[in-house]
Amino acid sequence: MKKNKASLVALMGMFCALAMGLSFLESLIPPIAPVPAIKPGFSNIVTMFCVSSLGTPYGLAIVLFKAFFALLTRGATAFLMSLSGGLLSLLVMAIIFKFFKNTFGYIGIGILCALFHNIGQLAVAVVILGEAMLTLTPLLLLSGLIAGLVTGTVFKYTLPVLNKITILTRSR
Repeated sequence: MKKNKASLVALMGMFCALAMGLSFLESLIPPIAPVPAIKPGFSNIVTMFCVSSLGTPYGLAIVLFKAFFALLTRGATAFLMSLSGGLLSLLVMAIIFKFFKNTFGYIGIGILCALFHNIGQLAVAVVILGEAMLTLTPLLLLSGLIAGLVTGTVFKYTLPVLNKITILTRSR
């Protein structure tokens, strides 16, 4: 039993590092929209995998880790944006994986989670910066649709590899 706990801790450490690495790589991509905060959301693939394969508490750990990483590297506003978007996306993800996984598929889940991630961030932006931020809603919904399509597709095709890593780690 201790060996499995140690393996799970090591696995989560690897997933936190992967999420952090993907987040860093995203920061190297030049802005593709007039709003520099719009990013592809590649690190959400890690959260999707943790929720789907390990359970919601492990996805929550990734969300909290990513938010803390944003706090350390980009400040309090980035922390609040990451946390709000991550938690709302996680809630939707957990509900879908538990009750509707076969209804939406991985690409549909990626799209819904990205849309709700953007909605969570928009809510914080409105609180911090005012209602004028609501003018970004169409752009954020479009970017969420595209980002979710990409992350859902990548998740769908990387899932077998990620599952192998998890099985190898848990069987030792």
